[in-house]
Amino acid sequence: MAKERIALYPGSFDPTTLGHLDIIRRGAKLVDRLVVGLAMNTGKSPMFTLEERTEMVAYEVEKISKEVGTIIEVHSFRGLLMHYAEQIGAQVIFRGLRAVTDFDYEFQMVGMNARLNSEIEVAFLMASEKHQFIASRLVKEIGLMGGNVRPFLTPRIAERLATRCREKGGIQR
Repeated sequence: MAKERIALYPGSFDPTTLGHLDIIRRGAKLVDRLVVGLAMNTGKSPMFTLEERTEMVAYEVEKISKEVGTIIEVHSFRGLLMHYAEQIGAQVIFRGLRAVTDFDYEFQMVGMNARLNSEIEVAFLMASEKHQFIASRLVKEIGLMGGNVRPFLTPRIAERLATRCREKGGIQR
């Protein structure tokens, strides 16, 4: 029997955008099990807690898992990405690319991660054309400035973001 193909799609998912969900849907079609790993990134100050982000992603991927017939799990992790990938038995890490600037950063990360574990491959999935411009950082900025975030998020996440922006004193429309 063939070995289960396990992939890891890591990120902060703050918030989870339609671009993230597109990569999850497309990546899930390529493997037997996809683990969406929410990273604790000490260099960022998230809009949502790790627990909130985990719950939001889990809710959204439940539909995708049924649609594509792949097991999709959502977990949070601390520490090095490669250590977590080893822990879950991932053979591949999916990374989404939107633009050349993403590639520059990801290229450096691939080199560093290969030094930590050259057995785990990294596969880049280009964002779909309609999602290439979506960045969580920009979506949060739009929300805080009173703009409409609905074109970039699911309705449920858009509502959560709007509520959080109001709580943080964002500009009201």
